[in-house]
Amino acid sequence: MIKAVIFDLDGTLLDRDSSIHKFILEQYERLENKLGHIGQAEYASRFIELEKNGYVWKDEVYLQLVDEFDIQGISWQELLDDYLAQFPKHCIPFPGVVPLLEELKGSGIRLGMITNGFTDFQAGNIRALGIEPYFDEILISEREGLRKPDRRIFERALERLGVAAKEAIFVGDHPLNDVEAASLAGMVSVWKRNSQWEEAAADFIIDDLGEIPGGIRRRFRLES
Repeated sequence: MIKAVIFDLDGTLLDRDSSIHKFILEQYERLENKLGHIGQAEYASRFIELEKNGYVWKDEVYLQLVDEFDIQGISWQELLDDYLAQFPKHCIPFPGVVPLLEELKGSGIRLGMITNGFTDFQAGNIRALGIEPYFDEILISEREGLRKPDRRIFERALERLGVAAKEAIFVGDHPLNDVEAASLAGMVSVWKRNSQWEEAAADFIIDDLGEIPGGIRRRFRLES
């Protein structure tokens, strides 16, 4: 009997690609007087290339952009500060996130989240999505002193939720940090397929969050 569903954030609940694209275009428009010599498309594409799907922190990204494009009148630190302040305003959830959480919560399922990242930044993004109240436990790597794929952060989440590993499903988009790590911790692993990786050794693969209540939810008898 499954008693808990634990989610990754970026690429799973948060449509990170759409959010970052929306943000970087808007940043350029707001700061065009400092960035106008570059060209919006070039600035956006280079930013996205340098940040490598979020695995390179933005201090390095903006340092590189300032150097490559000879940006004058605004420092890399000011660009970073702008990112930290403005990105949450551009957070876009994947379709059906709130109805899914409501349905699972209404079925008596405990909900958790494990995300790598800086505490204040990730907490702000979660609040911006309007999903914080649905979760019983949210673990952010900086605050926990552990980060995925360390199995200990999964075990900590299970302990706080009060469930055994075999009673929990983990849903994530990264084959190593999410799928393999959750499997090693003894959880049922669900891979939310994306274009960055061809495959993942998950127990189940989904293309859309809406498949959880319609398919996986029934298979594991999540009904209350």
